[in-house]
Amino acid sequence: MLLGLLMALTAALCFGVAMVLQALGAQRHSPPAEGSGLVGTAKAMINLPFAAGLVLDCMGFVAQLVALRSLPLYVVQAALAGALAVTAVLGAALLKIRLGRAEWLGVAGVCVGLAVLGATAGAEGHKQPTQVFHWVLVAAVVLIAGLGGLVWKLGEPRRAAVMGALCGLGFGVVGLAVRVLPATHGLHLLPLLHDPATYALLAGGAVSFVFMTEGVRGGKVTTATASMVLGETALPAVLGVVLLGDGTRPGMMPLAVAGFAVAVAGALALARFGEVAPVEVEVEVETAAASAASAAVAVAEEKPHNSHVG
Repeated sequence: MLLGLLMALTAALCFGVAMVLQALGAQRHSPPAEGSGLVGTAKAMINLPFAAGLVLDCMGFVAQLVALRSLPLYVVQAALAGALAVTAVLGAALLKIRLGRAEWLGVAGVCVGLAVLGATAGAEGHKQPTQVFHWVLVAAVVLIAGLGGLVWKLGEPRRAAVMGALCGLGFGVVGLAVRVLPATHGLHLLPLLHDPATYALLAGGAVSFVFMTEGVRGGKVTTATASMVLGETALPAVLGVVLLGDGTRPGMMPLAVAGFAVAVAGALALARFGEVAPVEVEVEVETAAASAASAAVAVAEEKPHNSHVG
């Protein structure tokens, strides 16, 4: 279990740093006005920061796979939501972004909640749903992709909220798929190729990445990220307990539920860190706006005087 906890925290660290790089790459290298649909999304991914973020995402995904094979799903999903705490602290340390009191409380909430989950979590459940559930995961990915296509043209902030929620649900499908995949030995991967959950995992990850990029590019980052956190934690956690048999140490269920709630609430408080922009840029924009406003006031005050002289 200790290895699983370490891998879950490693995944959160990788995803947290990747979130910074991908958001910078998606918004600075391909603004929404430059393209639309999947073409615009592809353009947003073709740059060095986004590529570096994808590398970290791959490393985080491997760590997530290890964690999911030895920990309850609710612990891993809460840890992944905690990646926002990594992003917030990294932004405060390296990009000089100012964190408010509520945001520092969010960071503390994530840390405390994950610590409680780590202390109360039992071993992963050993229930195995029928093969029908594996096909249900495939159908869920198709449904998520179809809904994303339907809302692609929605206006903000509804579009960001829906895209974020669909992204989170897609990541939830990935977690469930990993848990129900059969165990393999060495390079004997044939059972994986025959299992529908393998394709649900791959397709769910791909669809989620697309929707995550679209949510960031739309500009409503806080809305999209908050929806993503809820989508990837709440429903998968419940399904893990009900269908997969995930549990806690004896008598610690209430404490585990409280820890999960605190960790997710802390992540929601940090939702705006789905996008990180250097504070210097924000200051320059604010300064320029203030200068323009001052100039407009000066012109307005001077006009009556000039008219009187004329």
